[in-house]
Amino acid sequence: MKSCTAVAPSSTANLGPGYDVFGLALDALQDRVKITKLKGSDGRITMKMSDGSIPAKAESNSAGLVVIKMAQDYGIKDSLHIEVKKGVPAGYGMGSSAASAAAAAVALKALYRLKIGRDRLVEYAAEGEVASAGAKHYDNVSASVLGGFIVSSMVDGTARFIRIEPPRDLAMVVAVPAMPVPARKTEVARSVLPKEVPLKSAVQNVSGASTIVAGCALGDVEMMASGIRDAIVEPARKHLIPGYDGVKENALAAGALAVAISGAGPSMIAFLKGNKGAKKVAAAMAAGFRDAGLGCRTLACGPSKGAHVV
Repeated sequence: MKSCTAVAPSSTANLGPGYDVFGLALDALQDRVKITKLKGSDGRITMKMSDGSIPAKAESNSAGLVVIKMAQDYGIKDSLHIEVKKGVPAGYGMGSSAASAAAAAVALKALYRLKIGRDRLVEYAAEGEVASAGAKHYDNVSASVLGGFIVSSMVDGTARFIRIEPPRDLAMVVAVPAMPVPARKTEVARSVLPKEVPLKSAVQNVSGASTIVAGCALGDVEMMASGIRDAIVEPARKHLIPGYDGVKENALAAGALAVAISGAGPSMIAFLKGNKGAKKVAAAMAAGFRDAGLGCRTLACGPSKGAHVV
């Protein structure tokens, strides 16, 4: 092959108490990455972006960083051109940089028929998170690469990714507010987190996170949603999102089982059993942001199967 194209889905992270651990792939939006071999073997990597607001230099771009690292490790000397078509908005808590990174990793693996295990492929995709977050984070990229619900863990310094198929009747609504977000927004969102937390709050979050995993494994949406409550991160971050309380209250009153900040925000995500009530919940969330003076885009979605070659 002279070129290969892959797509990777948007994602949500944390799900309330699962900070830096839980990721869930969403079929709401996707990024598309095409990698083409060029004439020459000087290892030069060029990029073309569909969105001018995203860095077009490989060294500053999530997809570019992944290709650079994989090419170094596998001795790839070909000149390469990367085309990224953005579908996931950057900076809104839907795993934008992760989607580009995941698609790039899957495309390069297929282009050169590299023998890379799934966990190692996620680690390569995580290289791209340095571009937006300043460090490797696995929650969004693991979901974008592997699909479904992912628990990321470190065992003796080795990253492991546990994939659980989400309940079949799990539905979601993402509300994306029309507001400016700062550069390197994830770093800003991390800067407001507490350095120490009460034991009671830690216990509450462990309980909630355990309930989410159990509900997902058992295919029980209501059980899963009952664990989506956060006593640590969301209380520290909610002031960054105008209308947070109103959006959450409206969504719950409209029939959502649970509501959380999507990743580092400012998007918010509601969880439902089945999608029959999605339109009502979407309208309620939009009204919550409207009351705070913000426009809003809503996306009804379900879990995604993850990145793949097209």
